[in-house]
Amino acid sequence: MCTSINQEVVHGIPSPARKLRDGDILSMDFGVELDGYFADAALTVPVGKIKPEREKLLRVTRESLEQAIAKVRPGNRLGDISAAVQTWVEKNGYSVVREFVGHGIGTRMHEEPQLPNYGTPGQGARLQEGMVLAIEPMVNTGGPGVRVLDDDWTAVTADGSDSAHFEHTVAVTAKGPWILTRPEEASGPVW
Repeated sequence: MCTSINQEVVHGIPSPARKLRDGDILSMDFGVELDGYFADAALTVPVGKIKPEREKLLRVTRESLEQAIAKVRPGNRLGDISAAVQTWVEKNGYSVVREFVGHGIGTRMHEEPQLPNYGTPGQGARLQEGMVLAIEPMVNTGGPGVRVLDDDWTAVTADGSDSAHFEHTVAVTAKGPWILTRPEEASGPVW
């Protein structure tokens, strides 16, 4: 698990030296392996009472993930998913991180195809039944740029703005998206 606070986009390293404060936002990114298969999920939560601006960031990022998941259907294209995230985020006045992307997932944590959070509808590989994708919008209140800290791992917003991250592992099925990392759907699709 990685934990990222406020302007940390991804890959924050948990440490006793890092103390959470009332008003922070905390992104938690989980990776799990079971019987040779991987799943990846993330969410951003408030620490105590947060400012309305941070509440909106969390809501819009979560909604952009839902917009993307709605495009997970056989015959659609990767660009349909990417564009759904970008369109929702930018419509709400935020930017999407471009250096880090969602990805295919299965017997390895990161597999092809790469799945950016920006793109053009109708472009990219066609979705096929049985594909599994880790869809993970990373959204900044400022610009899309990031930089990596001296630990060579933690990525932060280049301009110091807040960032939020939500992610689900989603299977492409004939009946629609099957969200493998949503507890109520983990035991089987809910249609």
